[in-house]
Amino acid sequence: MSAIEFKNVKKQFKDGNNIIEALKETNLKVEMGSFVAIIGPSGSGKSTFLTVAGGLQSPSEGEILINDNPFSEVEEKKRAKLRFKEIGFILQASNLIPFLKVKDQLVLVDKVNGRKGEKSKEDLFDQLDIADLANKYPDELSGGERQRVAIARSLYNDPSIILADEPTASLDSERAFEVVEILAKETKCKNKATIMVTHDTRLIEYCDHVYIMEDGVLREEKDRSQKKIETLCN
Repeated sequence: MSAIEFKNVKKQFKDGNNIIEALKETNLKVEMGSFVAIIGPSGSGKSTFLTVAGGLQSPSEGEILINDNPFSEVEEKKRAKLRFKEIGFILQASNLIPFLKVKDQLVLVDKVNGRKGEKSKEDLFDQLDIADLANKYPDELSGGERQRVAIARSLYNDPSIILADEPTASLDSERAFEVVEILAKETKCKNKATIMVTHDTRLIEYCDHVYIMEDGVLREEKDRSQKKIETLCN
């Protein structure tokens, strides 16, 4: 089953009298258990691709399916419910609630969801080495700490699809590799689908497929992926 599928998807914006083609016609299938990286220069359309994939923007043309079901064309209320249940976003800006302590960021997910998350808060905090931050507010954290909390929040609901926009941008090299390995384990060991936008080509060693985005055109770089997945689930 395809976790996410683009069918002839385009995204255009108006700039005065001009039409900007941020995403040119795109066809893509990402299967369950697949870890995909998208690389490319700034302004190439990577973030537009990700926000359209997650239903934060609607495509100008074409259709997006989630788990083989219509997604982009359903009414916003239904799309929002599906997005919350099936998609975990990791954004470059951590987007934490400033007046909530770290531990309460996940409690908020429980309240919105109407039930406790599928994952243990304690296990996630230990996995991301943020257990000692549980009682701190976002403005008391470093940029890297805020990002790791945001990653914990995105994984807490156990989504089937993870969309990560520069998830390691504020992390040092050691933490960056740790986070990518965590995402790879989530993908491989729990049969999820992950799409990661990154400018750091060192991080693609766990990816099954690597695509490059240039001027709104997505193409696969067949010789770029470096599968380092054999021992992840042992």
